[in-house]
Amino acid sequence: MIDAAQISHLAQLARLHLTPEERAAMADDLGRVLGYFEQLNELDTEGVAEMQRPVALVNVLRDDVPGEVFPPEVVMALAPEHLPDGHIRVPRTVEQD
Repeated sequence: MIDAAQISHLAQLARLHLTPEERAAMADDLGRVLGYFEQLNELDTEGVAEMQRPVALVNVLRDDVPGEVFPPEVVMALAPEHLPDGHIRVPRTVEQD
């Protein structure tokens, strides 16, 4: 079902560094998961309404209302590093290959 190229592609997308044993285990696990989906495809769902989720979602967030704004001097004093033009420099949080 799942070949080595697909496992390599998934590992790269997930930024996983897998050993050959882990790749084989991943292929087996994903094969079993896909097998379960094949079993579900065999079920007769005629007349069953589609469902996005099992419970109704309600937006419980408050309204987005602007609040107090910090003066630029306070923001600059709290920043790890700031530039003379008013920009703030922060540490990199995402590494790229």
